[in-house]
Formats: sequence, C-alpha cells, structure tokens
Amino acid sequence: MKLSELLIGIEVMAITGTADLQVSGISYDSRKVEQGHLFFALTGEKADGHSYIESAVKKGAIAVVHEKDVVGREALSDFASFIRVSDSRQALSLAANAWYHRPSGSMTVIGVTGTNGKTTTTYLLKSILEHWGKKVGLIGTIQYMIGDTVFPATHTTPESLEFQALLHDMLAAGCSHVVTEVSSHALSQKRVDGTMFKAGIFSNLTRDHLDFHGTMEDYFLSKRRFFTDLLDRHAASVINHDDPWGRRLAENSHARAYTYGLETGADLMASEIQTSFEGLRFRISTRGRTYEALSPLVGLPNVYNILAAAGAAASVGVPWDVVLEGIRKAPAIRGRFEKVNAGQKFLAVVDYAHTEDALERLIYTARGLTKGRIITVFGCGGDRDRGKRPRMGAIATRLSDFVVITSDNPRSEKPEDIIKEIEAGAARRNYLLEPDRKEAIRRAVIMAEENDVVLIAGKGHEIYQEIGGKRFPCNDSEIVEESIRHLINNREKST
Repeated sequence: MKLSELLIGIEVMAITGTADLQVSGISYDSRKVEQGHLFFALTGEKADGHSYIESAVKKGAIAVVHEKDVVGREALSDFASFIRVSDSRQALSLAANAWYHRPSGSMTVIGVTGTNGKTTTTYLLKSILEHWGKKVGLIGTIQYMIGDTVFPATHTTPESLEFQALLHDMLAAGCSHVVTEVSSHALSQKRVDGTMFKAGIFSNLTRDHLDFHGTMEDYFLSKRRFFTDLLDRHAASVINHDDPWGRRLAENSHARAYTYGLETGADLMASEIQTSFEGLRFRISTRGRTYEALSPLVGLPNVYNILAAAGAAASVGVPWDVVLEGIRKAPAIRGRFEKVNAGQKFLAVVDYAHTEDALERLIYTARGLTKGRIITVFGCGGDRDRGKRPRMGAIATRLSDFVVITSDNPRSEKPEDIIKEIEAGAARRNYLLEPDRKEAIRRAVIMAEENDVVLIAGKGHEIYQEIGGKRFPCNDSEIVEESIRHLINNREKST
C-alpha cells in the first residue's frame, strides 16, 4: 500500500522526504521491522519508540511516523521519510485500520467499557448473536475467539495494529458480528480509533487503574471519549442509568442513548428479581412491553450485565425472543462467580473481583444466598493502585465472617508489604495473613463447614501468578478443587 494512502485522515504536521512510497508492512516495535516497513515511534509508560528510530531505519524502515523531535534525523533522511504528527498512537490506529482495509465497516462491532462486568457482558452478547445464527468474533480479557476458535489474550484490548488484524481475520473467517471489551487504557492510548462501532455499552465506573489515570475524573474522561469521539449519532450507547457516572455520560453521548437499570427512569428496567445459586429469574420492561428473563448466572451484578447485553442486542436488530433464548443458554464464564464442586458440602466460588466495588458485590451476592458463613480469600496486585488496598481490607473484613489475606500478583513488590497495606484497613480482627496463595486457599477450605461459602477473589480465570517479573503456574479453580479432594480424602481415612 502507498504511504500516502496510509496517511489519509491523519493530522500530519510536516513531511521530510516523500509520501510516494510503497510500504510493505507496519511496525511499532523496532525488533519486528522488516525491509520496506512504516515505523511508528510511540511514547509508552516504560519505553519511548523515538529512541529506536535509528535502529528501525537500519533494519529497513523506509518511513517513520513521530511526534517528537528526532535526534540525527538529517543523517537518516537519506534512507527514510519522516512524518511528524500530533499523536503517534492515533496515527497508528488510523493507519492500521487503512492497512487492513477498514474491516469494522463490513461487520457489526459492539464495544463494552466500564470497570466491572465487561467480560460477562461480551459473552452474553456472543451467546445472543449466535442464537440469532451469526458467526461472532470476541476480543477480551480471558481470550480472543473467532467463532469457536480460541486464541490467548495478550491484553483486554490489544494495541491498534493487532486489534485491526484481529478484526480483519474475523471478517475473513466469516464473522458478521464482533463483541469487544474496550479498556480505559485502550481508550486513552487510542487503540480503537478508526473502528466503526454500531453500539457501545457503559457498565459502571468504580475505583480502578488510578496508578495509570491518577484521578477518577481522568478515568471517567477516558471512558467518555468512547461515546463522544468514537460513536456517531447512528450508533447506540447503552448506559447504566443506576450508576452516577453513567447518568452523566448519557447526557454527553453523541450516539442514541439507551439506558438500563433497576431504578425508575431507565429505558430498559429489571424487576421482580429472584436469585439463587442456580441462577436468576426476573422481568425486563422496555417500551411498554415486559419479558421474562431466565439465566444460569448468579447474583444482582449479572442482572445489570444481562440488561446491558439485551439492550445492545436489541439496538442492532436482534428480536426479543432470540435475546431471551441467548440469555437463557449463555454458559458459565470462567473465573466469574465460577462454582467449584468436588463433592464438598459447602460452596466454593472463584471470581475475578479485584476492585473495591467488585469485591463488595461478590460478598453481598454470596451473603444473600446462604445461611452459613462467608470465608473470603483475596489479595491485591503489586505495582498498581495502592490506595485501594486498605479499602478492600475494610470491605472484606466488614462483610465476611472470616478473611484470609494473601498474595495476588505481587509483581515487583514484596507480598508481605502489600498484605500489610491491606491489613491496615481491616475493620475487624476476623482474619489471618498467609502470603502463599495456595496455602491460603487450603486453609480456607479446611475452615469451611456445611452451608458455608468460600470465596476466592482476585484472579478468576488467570492461570499464573506474577512474582518478580516471572509468571508461575497458579490456577485458583484447580487449587480449590485439589484442596477439597485432599480434605475429603483425609476425613474418609480418619473415619
């Protein structure tokens, strides 16, 4: 493709050299540059691509997109053209979209953003659309899927070049619809700019990622740009009306706002909610009609996720009978209130809850479903927002009968230091400290009695633990099951 074609729509400030070049590929990692590539110098959190421009040119880049002054540009100009832009990341998104021939324009793409509920909502949408007879692509935290083919997920929302490549592959494989999680990092870094979304969902906004955003206002503004900058008036914005940030967002969205919730005033409302460990039953009311929804998913948070998915599906033309069937048949989602049954007389649940709000909702959900005790195992990730650690310690100890505070992904921090900060917020002395996550789960299982609930929170679907820059095998579901079987075997031997 010609360089001039890739630059269409990009705010170019200056060009040194010519744009009349034939480009053989696009790179933003100098290690992946090949002869004839267009190289994008991106400014990242840990590295600056401008420092690798010379390396990229030596490896064969014939053009460089940059947003800062380039040291030694004069000497390199004999080998490559230089395109100065106001924003290299946005330029990469638009160029990647052009390189892959704008795949989103030939599919129905639905984006889901918010702090909690994104993953579950995308899987609900996938189920609904497949029951409508569509082949669906999925991009999200757990995995990427093209129909039934699964690929490991590197990021919740990958970098724009990989994102557009996925959309291209989905279109080539016959997908007519795509559902994707859209993270706040992706929106801040403009990874999905240029993508044509037919609908966007806002689930909620609670404290998370403040190590990256700094303030809740900045966190909100990153989410808001999805609805003000990326969705046009022909798209639909499906927004949680019960969330105060959602109500604010509904007033600013450029797309058609379609609200959902349990409180009066929403366009799509849930009522008469019945919840048990077997699932949910409730009524959905919208535009003068009422439908009965059944789902194997558990807890009030999933009522919101179901409403969001139903609203988005209806906005792109899915009939309500198909919506309800897709909800009813949506499978359990790995690491999202995942019940582990190995023959024990108590309930064991593995969940991804790793924010204050998600942990609180998880414990409240369990409390409403059992007469026994709630035993919670959780930790907090290292190198992330430290402010939520004591807050989560307070929530867990206040709402649970007993808590085992342990490690999550300590990364470069010492587990003991993270645990100490969690412990500082403890509301009661109903906890113990156990840095070894496997041992913490084992101890919780040993404590459990008939009708109790053991909640293992924080890592959900993850099958690793990140310690000191390395990843070690760690699968909460497997550890819980192994601990239960070991407990049952020991009890049988003792009798």
